[in-house]
Amino acid sequence: MSKSGTFYSSSLGKKAIMALSGIALFGFVLVHMLGNLKMYLGAESFNHYASWLREVGYPALPHGGALIIARGVLIVAVLVHIWAAWQVTRQSRAARGQRYVKAHTVQADYATRTMRWGGVIILLFVVYHLFHLTWGTVHPDFVHPTTLADGSISAQAYHNVVAGFSVWWVSLFYIVANIALALHLYHGLWSLFQTLGWNHPRLNPWRRRLASAFALIVAAGNISFPIAVLTGIVS
Repeated sequence: MSKSGTFYSSSLGKKAIMALSGIALFGFVLVHMLGNLKMYLGAESFNHYASWLREVGYPALPHGGALIIARGVLIVAVLVHIWAAWQVTRQSRAARGQRYVKAHTVQADYATRTMRWGGVIILLFVVYHLFHLTWGTVHPDFVHPTTLADGSISAQAYHNVVAGFSVWWVSLFYIVANIALALHLYHGLWSLFQTLGWNHPRLNPWRRRLASAFALIVAAGNISFPIAVLTGIVS
């Protein structure tokens, strides 16, 4: 087996794959949240942003082409991330041969379980989110983008978000999912730093602060959207 094949089959190689795919996903959730903050600027600004996303790359790409490519890359990143995490878990179980008994390893086990179940919740949430606010399949009042006479795209994303989050149990699901996302981001970013070799007593407090801040900022922004709709701040 080649050196590269040996590396990728090792636990370290799989953790590196998790780290690289994780970086792409970290970037996406942050940019996605920041873009959605335009909802607080009003319907016109938010709809313009949603329409612009569908026109990126036009006419070199068809309307929505860049979005399709971006979603494809993200889906691949998610699948690779899940595969690597599953492989690392299998290798870890095979290597230890028995359950951990020491306090620090019990804590590690707890973090692993949190990541695993949090990942399942997030995966279910992503699937629902696509069918809900992206494709409108499970949204009873979804308004699809239309092409205007001048060839531009008119999106009604503001209406879709407000109508969607006006259903309390939908908003509750989004809130719970984003709490799980925050825990996943925190543990994931902490592990990412360790994989990159940033593991030192002097660096660890900064790792914790950065991981906590990133997770809290993303979660606070995402959770604010359904709460804003339910409280009437956005309507």
